[in-house]
Amino acid sequence: MRNPPPSPTALKTSISKDAIDQLFRQARTHSAWLAEPVPVELLGKAYELARLGPTSANVSPSRFVFLTTPGAKALLKPVLAPGNVDKTMAAPVTVIIAWDTEFHENLPQLFPQADIRSYFVGNQPLIEEHAFRNSSLQAAYFILAARALGLDCGPMSGFDAEKLNAAFFPDGKWKVNLICNLGYGNPSKLHPRNPRLNFEEAALIL
Repeated sequence: MRNPPPSPTALKTSISKDAIDQLFRQARTHSAWLAEPVPVELLGKAYELARLGPTSANVSPSRFVFLTTPGAKALLKPVLAPGNVDKTMAAPVTVIIAWDTEFHENLPQLFPQADIRSYFVGNQPLIEEHAFRNSSLQAAYFILAARALGLDCGPMSGFDAEKLNAAFFPDGKWKVNLICNLGYGNPSKLHPRNPRLNFEEAALIL
């Protein structure tokens, strides 16, 4: 006998405490890495999860460049702030999370129910506003996806964006938003977690 389908009005329940701990409470920004390689298939799995997060009209502007070789890392090294060089060179993988200046050209495929593409054509301020906001969202989704798959992350913004774009995206079509180191962090090298604002300091209920 088949079980009845779930009710469309059924309320979802919380994921497990262990899952929440892995994503948030115990997750940290890592700067020191264990000498463990990151399987390439995990990078694809993290992207497959991250792409499911919502963006405005499904614009999906983020583009991901995974640096996995010494040669690729060497291209990145000159554009990093001094304090970010050693930890980035030591990380098994560094991902450049960029945004596509022509993301709207994919909208007939990504949002076929309406002509959203025409809103963006020739409107550079609107393109940049949506691309930066939504690629930032997608970067956050990617971090959570990587954590969910057991990876540690070290996102950062200490780099020369103009030089990075020239080195990796010379045609100007993609532009960097942020970079993120990936791997298995060394917990013995972590500093105590810095404070966060409490609910009353950061939120209002109206």
